[in-house]
Amino acid sequence: MSESTTHQDLLVIGGGLVGAAVAAACAGRGLSIAVIEARPPVRNGPADHGDPRVCALNRASQRILSRLGVWGRITELGVSPYRRMEVWDAIGGGRIQFDSADLGEPDLGHIVENRILQSALWERLEHCPEVTLIAPARIMDLTLGAESALVTLHDGRQIAARLVVGADGRDSRVREFAGIGTRGWDYDQRAIVTTARTEWPHAETAWQRFLPTGPVAFLPLADGRCSIVWSAVEGYAQTLLALSDEAFCEALGEAIEHRLGRILAVGPRTAFALRLQHATNYCQPRLALVGDAAHAVHPLAGQGLNLGLLDAAELAAAIDRAIDRGRDIGSFATLRRYERARRGDNWVMLLAFDGLKRLFGNDQAWLAFARSLGLGLTDRLGPVKNHLGATALGIRGALPPLARP
Repeated sequence: MSESTTHQDLLVIGGGLVGAAVAAACAGRGLSIAVIEARPPVRNGPADHGDPRVCALNRASQRILSRLGVWGRITELGVSPYRRMEVWDAIGGGRIQFDSADLGEPDLGHIVENRILQSALWERLEHCPEVTLIAPARIMDLTLGAESALVTLHDGRQIAARLVVGADGRDSRVREFAGIGTRGWDYDQRAIVTTARTEWPHAETAWQRFLPTGPVAFLPLADGRCSIVWSAVEGYAQTLLALSDEAFCEALGEAIEHRLGRILAVGPRTAFALRLQHATNYCQPRLALVGDAAHAVHPLAGQGLNLGLLDAAELAAAIDRAIDRGRDIGSFATLRRYERARRGDNWVMLLAFDGLKRLFGNDQAWLAFARSLGLGLTDRLGPVKNHLGATALGIRGALPPLARP
């Protein structure tokens, strides 16, 4: 460690949505914090629709963002509440509907563009005097020591920290440098993401149809468009990506059974490969993993960011507890508390979503009949359906302090 080395209490690698949330949650606790991000957010106004990526935020995530002081700015930039959700099976015809009124809630969640979330979180960090934003910057090396961790950046700068948080995504370099392995499997699917303008209004409803090749979801946006997430097996995904806009509109309309009339126009299409991935452990002395660096999930339930924000809130709670008790924020004992709170719950959710993907991706007649029967029965059993809806909404279950009512 050279004399020019910078020292921080907390160093977050990855200033995306979850990493920025970690930094914001730990601000105001007397810690010096630095955030390293390879690509700083582009500050575009709401009129720019260049980024089709969106998040479906549940109530727990809304509470977290409210307590971080950014929800007001997010709603100012543009959110779309959805009050109903309809899910149905393409083969068996079974369906289930959720309505926020049945849960006594104003909505089932909010659809928010990623760039809006990112912009609001970075604005918050820019107003925190104890937070230093370092971007663009890339991590080239990480050494974990007994008293601190040492990070080397691409330009040769070195930063020592009592705790390093890896929030650098599914292909985390922090996880790689720390020698933490992963378990999981590829899905041989790609998620095609775009936006669509439909003939009929979306009625503040999230629509999802399970096809044998993968689910297609229409998520309502504030300006009347829908965000599209169409997960398809690799070969079919490549075919869809190669279609003209006109042909893709027709295929998209057929996929959703023209529930919203004709598809009038679509935006640029992007796609990413899907896999289930789970880190073998979330922490080591001086190191913690959060968000996609710790777990990657199939997007069919739209819970990826919600799980990541719960990670951020739980890690902040563990750090708060250590500060209040005069303990080391980077010690294994401190970080194991976070890991115990999140790893098991995340693994259950990952397996549940994997099970849904496999269940609805199987076109055997007997299984299609059984799952459609199950959907129909669940739809008619109010208490069971409401319990499922409340769990997805994040208003039940064990929650970290930032996410509690």
